[in-house]
Amino acid sequence: MIGYVTLGTNDLSKGAPFYDALAAEMGTERIAGSEEAGFIAWGPPDGAGGISIIKPYNGDAATVGNGVMVALHAKSREEVDRIHKKALSLGGADEGAPGMREGEPYYVCYFRDLDGNKLNAFTMAE
Repeated sequence: MIGYVTLGTNDLSKGAPFYDALAAEMGTERIAGSEEAGFIAWGPPDGAGGISIIKPYNGDAATVGNGVMVALHAKSREEVDRIHKKALSLGGADEGAPGMREGEPYYVCYFRDLDGNKLNAFTMAE
C-alpha cells in the first residue's frame, strides 16, 4: 500500500552514506535523485515501497516527527541484526536492540538516523 516514505534531512551529503549502507545491507540501492536534485531515494527497482531523504521544500530546517517511524521489512532475523549493527556503526542511535517484543508477533530492532528520524527493521516471527 505504501509507495515510498520521505524523511527530512539537513545534510544530504551526511545522510546519503548512512542510507547507502543500509540499502546495501538489504540488497537494494539508490533508485532516484542526487545531492544536486535535493533528494535521494532507495528501494527495489520494481517500484515497491522505498525510502528517500530530502531537504525540506519550504527551506526550513528538517525536524523529527514526534510519533513518526519508518519500518524496514527484513528477510530474516539475521538481517534485522545486521541492519541494527550497521545503523549504529554509521553513527545512528540505538532505540531498542533486536529481539522479540512482548505481545508483538515479529522480531524487531529500533534506531535513529543521523537526523534523529526513527526507524525499525523487522521480520515476522519464525
